[in-house]
Amino acid sequence: MSAEFPEFRLGSVLATSFTATLTERRGEPVERIPTPRRLVDWLVVSGLDVDSCTPAQFDRARELRESIHAAATAAALRNALPSAAVDIINDCSARGRASAALTPEGARRWRLSSPSRVEDALGVIAADAISIIAGERDGRLALCASPTCQAAFFDTSQSRTRRWCEMNTCGNRQKKARFNAKQRKESASSE
Repeated sequence: MSAEFPEFRLGSVLATSFTATLTERRGEPVERIPTPRRLVDWLVVSGLDVDSCTPAQFDRARELRESIHAAATAAALRNALPSAAVDIINDCSARGRASAALTPEGARRWRLSSPSRVEDALGVIAADAISIIAGERDGRLALCASPTCQAAFFDTSQSRTRRWCEMNTCGNRQKKARFNAKQRKESASSE
């Protein structure tokens, strides 16, 4: 991966990891897949091995990402799902022709119909989004408590009370901000 781009945030849930390729949506957005080649990199590290991506496939992938984010956000807030987002997710799911394959080690891998079939990879991501938004998996959709992030994430913690999309980024940033505010307050009161 190239040092010119921000690191990927890879989680255990494919669909929300995909939406996390655009972070700080309510602050200064950080785009982690700004080019078709970078999308290929993300798909490969996510177990969806494609070798190329056309500009049209790239545009469709970003459209799917934003649709998943919109639908997951609505689901986390218990609002109606946006129909346009649902249509895009369903369309991407239907167009994919990937199949699950079992490795000799007992792991699931995705087999795409060809290495250039980004649509197959998007179909896998869309199907994953459908399973979490529909409530078929053990966990809950939540929104990051960071005011600049607000990313949708899938909380599988035992208590289902996780507040941050990632503790190492948003959680630590918020804790540091609270600590610094407390220090400033204590400093001001001792003067």
